[in-house]
Amino acid sequence: MKKLIPLLTVLLLISDPTIAADKVVKCQVDSAGEQVYKGKCLFIPDTKGSFALANPQKNKPLFDGITDVSVFIIEKGVAEVRGLTTDGINSRWGEAKRSTEDKACWVGEDFKVCAW
Repeated sequence: MKKLIPLLTVLLLISDPTIAADKVVKCQVDSAGEQVYKGKCLFIPDTKGSFALANPQKNKPLFDGITDVSVFIIEKGVAEVRGLTTDGINSRWGEAKRSTEDKACWVGEDFKVCAW
């Protein structure tokens, strides 16, 4: 039993870390070269660096019929980005790469999502 306790302690320490709490950050979303939103966002962290952005005022869209934007990391420096509409449609925006100029930004073919 005495050997089991240190083993369990080590397993707990190396297990998947707890996801950080939601927090309000500055964010920006561009579409087709135009800034469609810049302001405060609720930053909702997920595993492996993935995250979502939503309106800090619950039950309100982030912008133009979009309730939240999700950035799901699929490999280092590459993410899949989606926007959830107020109609409940999970719209695929496409693949994005982490910006080399600003690591807080993810850049797709015709969109950019930043969270600072």
